[in-house]
Amino acid sequence: MAHTTTIMLLGSGELGREFTISAKRLGARVIACDAYEQAPAMQVADAAEVFPMLDGEKLREAVHSHRPDHIVPEVEAIRTEVLAELEAEGFDVIPSARAAQLTMNRDAIRDLASGELGLVTSRYRYAESIEEVREAAAHTGFPCVIKPVMSSSGKGQSKVDDTDGLVSAWDHACANMRGDRARVIVEQFIDFDYEITLLTVRHAGGITFCDPIGHRQERGDYRESWQPAVMSERALADAQAMAAKVVEALEGEGRGHGLFGVEFFVRGDQVIFSELSPRPHDTGMVTSISQNLSEFDLHARAVMGLPIFGDEPAIPAASAVILADRDSTDFAFEGVADALGLGPDVDLRIFGKPTTRPFRRMGVALAVGEDTDTARALACEAARKVRIAYRD
Repeated sequence: MAHTTTIMLLGSGELGREFTISAKRLGARVIACDAYEQAPAMQVADAAEVFPMLDGEKLREAVHSHRPDHIVPEVEAIRTEVLAELEAEGFDVIPSARAAQLTMNRDAIRDLASGELGLVTSRYRYAESIEEVREAAAHTGFPCVIKPVMSSSGKGQSKVDDTDGLVSAWDHACANMRGDRARVIVEQFIDFDYEITLLTVRHAGGITFCDPIGHRQERGDYRESWQPAVMSERALADAQAMAAKVVEALEGEGRGHGLFGVEFFVRGDQVIFSELSPRPHDTGMVTSISQNLSEFDLHARAVMGLPIFGDEPAIPAASAVILADRDSTDFAFEGVADALGLGPDVDLRIFGKPTTRPFRRMGVALAVGEDTDTARALACEAARKVRIAYRD
């Protein structure tokens, strides 16, 4: 009897949905897990389990029930000590339990990068009270950025220009942090020229890179991304060297295979490490149209031990998000035909989330162009044409 590769996906949002599609195209069976029913990846998976990812007993029970070949985290807020125990039992955690533990919290990955590995980072300190926030800000100077050590997609992040803004930034971070730790990172605001995501793939054949992705944020969350971002040869070489160094350090007891989203600030030729996600990155949605193999295809191949040949070049392309502006459980999308009617260089991804809330990403518009500026303008125009019609 033929063996089918079984993947357990921990977190089933839009990135997990696209990964599930890529993995199933390669013959995998996917069990999608999340804290709520009908999460995006569940809608295309073979089976689903509903439980909070921070419930260690439920997590262990689900893994022992399905006996997956690979456990693939899609979110940061997971009971990582259970993943370490499962890895010790012989389960393959992607990319490793060490990676999940270190990247679940910004403090651990930042300490690894700046301390053990000696990468260039901004000045920073941690704080667990408003008094410690004030002390940390005195160390970093103003302006500074305050954000939870555990969150995702920029939630809870604030830029603070002076001491008057520290209390509201602390409150905002505490209200939007994940997990059970009231801890923030206070870091120097870098006056960068631009910021990039360098998608880095560690696989059976070594390490390969995608072309750098530029992105624009609002409220600490991405709104547009484009590829390839223009960088000097020196800056790109430094970013690749730093990304490879930190990715290799996350191997731990596991294989260390998978796609990593490594974020950098760039100022002139200087590259400054910012953050890392050991999974596909939201800004990497653009690769669905810019590359032959998207970030999700590359992650699936790396997870399953399948061949990846060389770096993945990109054509000029861009993405722009489609946002909700209120809470709703009864809604529909309008203007899809208008967006697609802009021409053959436009595509859409509607994520299938069952509820909306203010600023929640519900979809993304994709476009290619003769250059990234043209692609960005077209993607933004397409995103504006898609409207959410609320019925409640």
